[in-house]
Amino acid sequence: MRIRIRHEITQRFDPGSRNMAVTVRLTPRSHEGQFILRWALDLNSDCRLAAQEDAFGNLCHTFSVVGPADHLSVIAEGEVETQDTTGIMHGTVERFPPSLFLRQTDLTETTPAVVAFAESVKGPEDDPLGQLHALMVALHEAVEEQEGPALGGPLSADAALLAGKSCSGGIAHLFTAAARHLGLPARHISGYLAPEGADEGVGVARHWAEAYAPKIGWISFDAGRNLCGTEHYVRLAVALDAMGVAPLRSTGLEIEEQVSAVDGRSPQKLAQAQSQVQS
Repeated sequence: MRIRIRHEITQRFDPGSRNMAVTVRLTPRSHEGQFILRWALDLNSDCRLAAQEDAFGNLCHTFSVVGPADHLSVIAEGEVETQDTTGIMHGTVERFPPSLFLRQTDLTETTPAVVAFAESVKGPEDDPLGQLHALMVALHEAVEEQEGPALGGPLSADAALLAGKSCSGGIAHLFTAAARHLGLPARHISGYLAPEGADEGVGVARHWAEAYAPKIGWISFDAGRNLCGTEHYVRLAVALDAMGVAPLRSTGLEIEEQVSAVDGRSPQKLAQAQSQVQS
């Protein structure tokens, strides 16, 4: 499947801001089931991008903006060829052993409520794959997905569970927190979801989780949709939680995002899929 993506981020600054340092995570990598055909970043500022990799192997770009400036716009655009691997990840950059992803963070803290939820779906230790699927189903039933800041500031695992509803990022936090409590390494993924039919319009930015099952490897789980990853997903970045996969990190005040991800075989024109403003 060929997917066309356009992701625009505009960040506003205090009037007259000067010398802003910016880090952008908006460049996906190729791996088995995902091949980057073309990809480009465009800025509204005259500066030089410095390409690098973060600790998890995500492709990043850093740059400085010499003010005064009141806003910054970044556009990532490209095409990706995908294939269905039934959610199993091969060929990804792996800088750390799976055991690192047992580490909890502030956003995946195992509060009493999260521990009780994880224990309620605990299964045989000799069947980690079955345990992970059971966790995904239970989470899908316990937390209703709603629209929200998929790439901005999703809820913590505890907040998502207590609210009974969350955006995809909060649901991913709850999945990773519960899986780690059960001794199953899990990590946070950012990316894009294209529609499963040309008549469904444009796609969205999205978060999901990957968990590690011995003898199989890393497997993607989207508990909000109650399925493992398919060819309709484009994987962008990986980390312990949403903070680590933030598409743009700087000192700005507000962020506005517009995202589209469509089946590249469709003649449909790219259109706005998601717009969000955060302080």
